[in-house]
Amino acid sequence: MTAELQTEAPAPEQTRARYPDASGYVERDDVNLYYEVYGSGEPTVFLLPTWSIIHSRHWKMQIPYLARHCRVLTFDGRGNGRSDRPSSGYDEREFAADALAVMDATETERAVLVSLSMGAQRALLLAAEQPDRIDGSVFIGPAVPLGDQLPGRKLYPWDKELDTDEGWAKYNRYYWLRDYRGFLEFFFSQMFTEPHSTKPIEDCVGWGLETTAETLIATELGEPLDEDTARDLCRRLRCPVLVIQGSEDAITGPGRGIALAEETGGELVLLEGSGHGPHVRDPVKVNLLLREFVAPPPPTRWVRGKSRRKRALYISSPIGLGHAQRDAAIADELRSLHPDLEIDWLAQHPVTTVLEARGERIHPASAQLANESRHIESESAEHDLHCFQAIRRMDEILLSNFMVFHDLVREEDYDLWIGDEAWELDYYLHENPEQKRAAYVWLTDFVGWLPMADGGDHEAFLTADYNAEMIEHIARFPRVRDRAVFVGDPEDIVGDAFGPDLPLIRDWTEEHYDFAGYVTGFDPAEFADREALRAELGYRPDEQVCIVTVGGSGVGADLLRRVIAAFPEAKERVPALRMVVVAGPRIDPASLPSHEGLEIRAYVDELYRHLAACDLAVAQGGLTTGMELTANRRPFLYFPLRHHFEQNLHVRHRLGRYGAGRCMDFDTAEPDVIAAAIAEEIGRDVDYRPVETDGAARAAALIAELL
Repeated sequence: MTAELQTEAPAPEQTRARYPDASGYVERDDVNLYYEVYGSGEPTVFLLPTWSIIHSRHWKMQIPYLARHCRVLTFDGRGNGRSDRPSSGYDEREFAADALAVMDATETERAVLVSLSMGAQRALLLAAEQPDRIDGSVFIGPAVPLGDQLPGRKLYPWDKELDTDEGWAKYNRYYWLRDYRGFLEFFFSQMFTEPHSTKPIEDCVGWGLETTAETLIATELGEPLDEDTARDLCRRLRCPVLVIQGSEDAITGPGRGIALAEETGGELVLLEGSGHGPHVRDPVKVNLLLREFVAPPPPTRWVRGKSRRKRALYISSPIGLGHAQRDAAIADELRSLHPDLEIDWLAQHPVTTVLEARGERIHPASAQLANESRHIESESAEHDLHCFQAIRRMDEILLSNFMVFHDLVREEDYDLWIGDEAWELDYYLHENPEQKRAAYVWLTDFVGWLPMADGGDHEAFLTADYNAEMIEHIARFPRVRDRAVFVGDPEDIVGDAFGPDLPLIRDWTEEHYDFAGYVTGFDPAEFADREALRAELGYRPDEQVCIVTVGGSGVGADLLRRVIAAFPEAKERVPALRMVVVAGPRIDPASLPSHEGLEIRAYVDELYRHLAACDLAVAQGGLTTGMELTANRRPFLYFPLRHHFEQNLHVRHRLGRYGAGRCMDFDTAEPDVIAAAIAEEIGRDVDYRPVETDGAARAAALIAELL
């Protein structure tokens, strides 16, 4: 047996919330097994492999949370992931021996086991036969030969070709060889019986496709535990046992988990309404159960209600800098209404750049947040960001960040939580309404996921499914949101429906939201004397200033390069042109090309003042920059990212209502086209609809009522 530790994380199929601190391979009987280690300290939680139809990434919702509190060990079981796929050797005792080999290679003397489904059989072997190395065992939806078979699940001979492929008849080696993907889609639809499970089903089908039908057939030829052996192993267990079982488990049925708890004398937690994968569909509850079992949190400090300071926790989305600007303005107005209010911020870069410049208090727990902006950038291509899919693929990051929030508010008292497009907070509070322990305000400037035209029927189905789940959340638990505030007016909302047989977005939003008007964070009247402002900022009267900006993410680098390429011709057309390119906090100015006379700056504090002073701006399709320019009545060109439904549909609708900006198509806007547009628009008189100036005060007044 050999082992090799590696510190370089493997390339992910999507951005992880946390990457391993060490990874490597151990060889046992000519089979290479890939493992990962996260975190440090005691105890070690060993997340065992399940059936080789999927690999260890199915634990992605547990790893980041557990690794903040203890050491976590995972490995890909033989037959999938980065481990080998031998043609035989899939007996349960082989899997148990593999697990011991991984423990030895990682110098893991003792561990608490956590298993799912088939993993329960190898967990039983380890806990019963290696008692000096196992401190406890958690079984989730255990597939053990105990208890009653799932009622209604018909068993078919799997070694005989059938004349039907309906339902569980697909559990057949011949069907696997004929339509392996079809089997995966069926099987995982049975694993996740909860409504709105499109993402976990999609994940698991993808992981299943990383192995083959032939390998899966080989796993079925391995020797499982029989009932007598399983009962004997249960009687020999001496460690604490927890069984987590979904009442709607359509793979093994709840009877198996109930029987295992009875045989071992372990604790049973029955999750009503949950299926076979509650660690994925109900990860908050499962994570908290695991934490309590493995490493119970310390007691919290209690302070009498009247002795508590008045405190608010503000969670501001890091996807774009616009949230920071408006949230800081709302916070200022809140303090004017409640001078004794203390505000902590749970935020991450680049939002923290704005907040720190203003002297706001960033809560130390913010350092534990998984980076959302980096994920968004990783999902982008050349001026292309499929916003809906990018957020959908951010599921483990959002869950990890909710768990950071959960631990924080468990330990500290707040009177009020404010979430500005804090998707993780809103979603998981509605999924776990018992976790709400303070007044909660939700802020957003758009409502409704919308499909892009080239996404076809499938994307239309997915967006409608996400919208339907949100509508169901609000209808079932209206008490979760004490107040929902739309940053804008009803007319700013698109006229589309949420989906087939779902309500119109504007009608539903008017029923469930209060409206604050737009929040710019400044009063355009402050810049009425533009010549004085220009002089203060260093712009000469004889210059025609063009500001080029793409916001706070790194997604806009391609647009910056395209506009920079247009500068020489634009300068010929507009001899007085002074172009200032603002790279922002996440794009290295040195990575951009340059021309003589062109200025490239990094992050610019209070950029809205420069936008108020300019003669023209060139921007991406983000709402904040567009509305700042609209409020200051400046001409601008904007280039919505391809496939970014918010920029192409929601933002464009709102800017159209104000009669603001000139929308450009990145695909057809070559440098000469951009140069011509700059020459046509620079310094042009505009006639935009006025933008309200009291939005922050109106939002604060709505929020302050809860204090």
